[in-house]
Amino acid sequence: MSLVVATYNVHDCVGRDGRYDPERVLTIIRELNADLIALQELQWEPKVALDLLQHFAARLHYRAVPGPTLLRRNGHYGNAILTRLPVRNIRRVDLSIPNREPRTAIDLSVESPCGPLRAIGTHLGLFPGERRKQMTRILSILANAEPPTLLFGDLNEWFLWGRPLRWLRNHFGHIPDIATYPSIYPLFPLDRIWVKPREMLADIAAYATPLARETSDHLPLRAVLKAPAMDHELSGPDSSGP
Repeated sequence: MSLVVATYNVHDCVGRDGRYDPERVLTIIRELNADLIALQELQWEPKVALDLLQHFAARLHYRAVPGPTLLRRNGHYGNAILTRLPVRNIRRVDLSIPNREPRTAIDLSVESPCGPLRAIGTHLGLFPGERRKQMTRILSILANAEPPTLLFGDLNEWFLWGRPLRWLRNHFGHIPDIATYPSIYPLFPLDRIWVKPREMLADIAAYATPLARETSDHLPLRAVLKAPAMDHELSGPDSSGP
């Protein structure tokens, strides 16, 4: 059994051409065909006829789980997760640091083709000290979570040798560094998908179609996960006889 997950910073649905076009974002999300997708930098207006988050969910037959970081009169802004999977529990984690832009994580428990899954979607801060504190909080949550677990989102970590990535490698194992930013000529692996156990990761790649390069300043990152092997599959058949 397999599961497709993705993360996408939609840049408020404003493309590299400066044009606000949610329908382009909708097209990319449809093409990703993910069972679980984390979105960042999305603005939606829950009190108007076109609630963008619910519009995406309704058009694509997803459940929407909002995780706003800014609550504003003209529309909420921040993170969201779209999922086709049955949701068992939703927790919203405040990752805000004083005097910095508010940050959150959406912590879901879902039923997936790979079994029960704990998934955390987030968008971390711009400053190294900020990210270290936020990652410490996330890893403290993951330390108490039964595998399989998933962390996905825009981690904003520019430094491949930085402490947050070292901590993540210690927890999850090595995951390839896939450049997703800037979308026209990706140089930096800001968007990440981490899964534990590591052997669940069957494939991971940036989604770099011509339209994806235009629709946001980030490329989506997409991964295929496989159900973890059972203990008897890892150890082979019992040769001791009846």
